[in-house]
Amino acid sequence: MKITQLKTWQVPPRWLFLKIETDEGCYGWGEPVVEGRAATVETAVHELADYLIGQDPHRIEHLWNTLYRAGFYRGGPILMSAIAGIDQALWDLKGRDLGVPVHQLLGGAVRDKMRMYAWTGGDRPHDVGAGAKALVAQGFTAFKMNGTAELAIVDSHARIDEAVARVSESREAVGPEVGIAIDFHGRVHRPMAKALLRELEPFHPMFVEEPVLPEHLPSLKHIATGLGYPIATGERLHTRYQFRDLLAEGMVDIVQPDLSHCGGISEGMKIATLASCHDVALAPHCPLGPLTLAASLHVDAVNHNAFIQEQSMGIHYNRDNDVLDYLVDKSALAIEDGFCAIPQGPGLGVEIDEAFVEERAKVGHRWRNPVWTHEDGSIAEW
Repeated sequence: MKITQLKTWQVPPRWLFLKIETDEGCYGWGEPVVEGRAATVETAVHELADYLIGQDPHRIEHLWNTLYRAGFYRGGPILMSAIAGIDQALWDLKGRDLGVPVHQLLGGAVRDKMRMYAWTGGDRPHDVGAGAKALVAQGFTAFKMNGTAELAIVDSHARIDEAVARVSESREAVGPEVGIAIDFHGRVHRPMAKALLRELEPFHPMFVEEPVLPEHLPSLKHIATGLGYPIATGERLHTRYQFRDLLAEGMVDIVQPDLSHCGGISEGMKIATLASCHDVALAPHCPLGPLTLAASLHVDAVNHNAFIQEQSMGIHYNRDNDVLDYLVDKSALAIEDGFCAIPQGPGLGVEIDEAFVEERAKVGHRWRNPVWTHEDGSIAEW
């Protein structure tokens, strides 16, 4: 079997789908994308196709190393996201060809289903209590909210009070048993994070995510030591080597690799194993589409330290299409009572409606994240 073609489609709301085809009619799907840079990643995928056409798709590890090591410049969000989608598609193809789900190829599942969480409150968090109640009514036992809107590097304590009040509202709405994840989104700088992290302790967060930007991760040792709840990060780290350094310093309790940004299933598995060596939990980042979610669930299935999975059904970004729209069988990723069953179909276990993909690709997208500014006109972190 030889790879013959790589096809890509930009589809709403902000995703990029990839299909790898072979001379024997077998195929696989993946999702190589950086939110807001889909066209750039698409170009990278087709540049990398030069290393793939005519090759045996079953040699996934060899092809991964070719894509990564044959380039003198490595890593980064664009290249690793392109490799990630290709890797997902190769695992999907191999599973389809052998008639088994990807998790069987990875060693077999350690769990039957995965605990899931959902989002509420939007970019500038509001109505978080009502939104949290609605999610709990749907069966979710955990949810995530943005902790704050834009925040200056040194801001007034009133802004901290506002953030704490929103978390308090959420906790009061759902009670003590529901998990509350608070995403700082890198919007909080070290001077403000020191105070805010400690004032959240009475509300017992399930975790606080990205309390500082990834370029400032060393500061976690100074601002998060002694906290009574877990710190999570990793969605903007792209290789096992970045996670190695993070874990070696003991700076994090939960790693959040994104299976469409960190080199795919192959690299995600290595990151998960590294985390387990440090007794650190795994909670893959996934605000994307059905293929990223399916890939994440297969990695969750075989890693004992995986404890919860993000998903983007109904998230505020999904204005034109949602996760299940592109599936032939929408039950493949159905969430019931806050859990999603590990997909059991061949490959990634989801069948993409290619005709619908073609139709929506005619609409496409040019999604960009918001550009925020502070009161003085300087750029704020989104």
